[in-house]
Order: sequence, then C-alpha cells, then structure tokens
Amino acid sequence: MADPSHAQSAMPSAPIATGAEVLVATGFAALAGKRVGLITNQTGLVGGEHLADLLAKAHGVKLAAILAPEHGFRGEIEAGAKVGDTVDARTGAPVFSLYGATRKPAPAMLRGVDVLVFDIQDIGTRFYTYISTMGLAMQAAAAARIRFVVLDRPNPLGGEYVSGFVLEPALASFVGQYPIPIVHGMTVGELARAIKGERWLDGLEALDLTVMELRGWRRSMRWPELQRPWVVTSPNIPTFEAALVYPGMGLVGEAQVNEGRGTPTPFSLLGAPWIDAPRLTDRLNAAGLAGVRFSVTELTPRSIPGVAAHPRFEGRRLPGVRIAVTDAARFEPLETGTHTLAALFAEARARGIAEPIANLAMLNALAGTRRLHSMLAQGRSGAEIIAAWQAEVARFKAQRASHLLYGP
Repeated sequence: MADPSHAQSAMPSAPIATGAEVLVATGFAALAGKRVGLITNQTGLVGGEHLADLLAKAHGVKLAAILAPEHGFRGEIEAGAKVGDTVDARTGAPVFSLYGATRKPAPAMLRGVDVLVFDIQDIGTRFYTYISTMGLAMQAAAAARIRFVVLDRPNPLGGEYVSGFVLEPALASFVGQYPIPIVHGMTVGELARAIKGERWLDGLEALDLTVMELRGWRRSMRWPELQRPWVVTSPNIPTFEAALVYPGMGLVGEAQVNEGRGTPTPFSLLGAPWIDAPRLTDRLNAAGLAGVRFSVTELTPRSIPGVAAHPRFEGRRLPGVRIAVTDAARFEPLETGTHTLAALFAEARARGIAEPIANLAMLNALAGTRRLHSMLAQGRSGAEIIAAWQAEVARFKAQRASHLLYGP
C-alpha cells in the first residue's frame, strides 16, 4: 500500500499530547490517593513506557487491577479468541479479562478499586470492540459508585469524516452497541460523554465521568498529520494503513473472499477463487473513488498464529485486487468498501453465485442494519447505498455536537 503520509505533509501546529501524557505530566494529580483499575492494552503507552508501569511506580497512587479487552493486555490474542485472567509480571497487578467469561467488569474485579481509568487507542469504527468494552465498564463503575476517567486519544480517521448506516437497536451487539454510524468521527472521550448524555446505555445517570482531554488535536487531523508512531492496536491492525481501510474492508470480509487476513497487509487486498480479478479491478477503478487505486494481484493466505490461525482459503493461490491509498486525506474507507461489496455482488451474479456473503448475520451486525444486504441483493450501486445513509448521518452529526471537545 502507498504511504498515506506523503499526502499529508503538514506538520501539526502544536505537539499532540494524549490524555495519558497529560496525566503523567501532572504527576497523576487527578488520581492522587486512589486505587486504580486500569482498562488498557498494548496501546496504553506514554513515550516508550506503558501507563501501567508508570502507575505502579508512581507515589500516592496504587495500581490495584488491570482489565484487558479483546486481544488481551499485550494485544497478542487473535480476534474472537477468549482472554484469560492472569497476573502482570512487571507490576504484580492482577489482570482481569473483559473478553472471556464476562465482558463487563464484575463486582469482584472492582473490590479495592476507587476509580476506573480507560486508556486504549481506538480506530474510529463502530464495530471495533474497544468502545463496547468502555461502555460496559462505565455501567460497572456507575453501579459500584466509583469514578470513571477516560484518557483521551486521537481518532486516527479524524473527527470530520462520518459515514455509514446508524445502528438499529434490534441489531445491537458487542460489535455495535450504540446508535451511531459505522464511522463516527469521535474520540473515545467524546463517545463516553455521548454514551452518558444520550443515555445510550442504562444506569449511567449518576456516573462520575471525567475526560482528560487531548492537547493540540483538531478534528481535521488524520493520523499521519500527528507525526506519531503507530502502535499495533490489534493483531490485524498492525499499521495506520490497515486502520484506514478497515471500516470498509471489515464489511467486505463477511463476503466469500479473503480480505488479506493471513497476509502481511490485512484489509488492503481481497481475493477469492471465483472472482475475475481484472474485471473486478476495472469496475472499482471506474467508480472514480477519491484517494485510492485498485490493481490486479494474487495472494496466498497463510496461517499466522495469534493473528490469523485459519484464514479463509488458507494455502490457496487466489486471484485478487489490491487497494492502494494514494491520498489519506481524501480517502473514504466506508464508501470504498461499499463500492467493493456492490462490485462483488455484480461479479457473483456474473458467475451464477446466488449469495456471495459468507456470514449474513455478522454482516448485518457490523452494518447495524439489514438494509445494506437488501440493497446489495437488489443490485443497487455503491452510490445508491451511500446516498441511503446521508440523512441519518446528518441527524447524528447534529446529535453529537454538544458532546464534542475539539474544534476543526
């Protein structure tokens, strides 16, 4: 994939400081005298050190527990695989799983905890599960009458790009808990404010919520403009490039294709034995999508333990299409994924394949609606599907306005 940073060479006007960096710079003043339950993973870094290690060494504050989301505390567990309880060798703190027997902090996990702190780098997509973990933890904190602190981090996709169908309540799940578009354009701190303020989850009326804000971040900024190194957010999001294409290609992955899992560039290519790769590539390039080009390729998915143990079409050499982002500032990942799905449905019709979706229930859950599949099955174009969500995106933008913390 082309390096999107070439398309965003502007330096930030001021250094970016995450909420965690602000907390450390102030000597953990906001947590003075508190026993802390830290919800985090491998992304919870301050410089080259993990926030958990810094908390464990800090005076006047105690790291009482670490709570780990999907993929585990160190982020080394494959998507969907259960995370177990353990003890962190460095700090001696117990590590409780929020992706095993329970996905909400249990009362026993919060014994001896005065404040729950959330510090995880999100990637701005509704079905990326860290924000579901955050909401359930907010409920647990409210029930236990303890404070909840969000250490804010940038949305890698920026705060202006908002796209996709708004989740319908009947399809709420762990991969979609809130009535927001697939790409919401909010930081985790802003989302926490909206989750409480809009009552998207029950029992949060009395929650003591604090957001430690970012410094220097503007809504117009996508990740390359921040001039910060990328920390792997989950096994199949090893780079910003993967995070950038994920909102659309995550949906494409529910079709009978391999979306790059089991290759070095997950979500940046797709392949299947039944596609005509040159025809599919021409169809996608003809759509004239901003900031992206498609090219014919081949791929052979391989088993990668902890990343993609059994990728679809494992070991088979597949005709495929590579997605190369040429301008990260203009690229629209969900629109690209929608056009890709429409092209795959057209290809399936040409091949006599009645249903190109491998897991319809999961597609509906990720899309947050059954309308996406219905329109694809009717042969509607990518442009028609994209037009169908514009009104609800506009309503959501108006709804979220009072919860935003950062300007353009």
